[in-house]
Amino acid sequence: MNINFEDMISTLERAGLSHNESVVYFTLLQTGMCMAGKISKKSQINRTTTYDILNNLYKKGLVRHNIISNKKFFECVDPDILLEFLKERENDINDILPHLKNIYMKPQTDHNVTLYYGYSGVKNVFQMILKEAKEVCVMDSEGQLIEKMPTFAKYFIKQLDKRKIKVLYLVRKGKEHSNPSNTTEIRFIKKKTASEAVFNIYNDKLIIFIWTNPPEVVVIQNKAAADSMKDYFFMIWNKSAKN
Repeated sequence: MNINFEDMISTLERAGLSHNESVVYFTLLQTGMCMAGKISKKSQINRTTTYDILNNLYKKGLVRHNIISNKKFFECVDPDILLEFLKERENDINDILPHLKNIYMKPQTDHNVTLYYGYSGVKNVFQMILKEAKEVCVMDSEGQLIEKMPTFAKYFIKQLDKRKIKVLYLVRKGKEHSNPSNTTEIRFIKKKTASEAVFNIYNDKLIIFIWTNPPEVVVIQNKAAADSMKDYFFMIWNKSAKN
C-alpha cells in the first residue's frame, strides 16, 4: 500500500504529534542521522523551531541524539516505539477516565443545539457520527468533504466500511462521491443549484454542515426535529432515481 506524505503526516497527527513534530519526525526518518540544520532545510521549518521540536521528540522517546566531534546529531529510534507511545497515552487517559466521567454532567434535557467551528470542529462531528450512528441519511452534499479535507475523507470512508455504517445518500447527478463506502446507497435528485449546506440525519440528531470558509456545523439533538427531517428525506428518497 502506497501512503503519500500528506497521509503519513495526518496519521502521525492523529497519533498525538503536532503537525510540525510529524513533519520533522518523518523527515528525520527518511534522512537518517544528521544535524538539526539539515532537518530544518529539508522540512522547511526554521532552525530554532526545528531544534525545539527535535528536543520534544527526544523527550517523548521517539528520537535520540549522539555527540560526535562536539556536534549533536539526531536520529529516530525504531518506529515500533510509536506504538508504545500510543499505549502510554491510552494508559494515561484510562487512569483519569473514571474521574472525568464523574465530573461530566450530561444535558438534563433530551434536546440541545451545539455549534462547531472550523475544520477541527468538522472532524469532531464526523468522529461523533462514526461513534454513534448505524445509519445516516445525507442530503445536498456537493462533495465538499473530499474536496476540502481529502486525507480525513479517506479515513472517514474507510471507517464507514469498517464499522458497517449504512449511508443513504441523496445527491445531484454528477456530484456523487467517486469512491463512496461499500455501505453507501446513492439516489439522485433533480436539482440545478449547488448547496453549501449539507444535512445529515441519524438517531435523534439533525446535523447541518455549512461549508463556508471556515466551515461551521450545527448539531441539533432533538428527536422531533430529526424525525421530521427524516420523513422529508424519505419522501424525496422514495421518488428519486437510482442512476
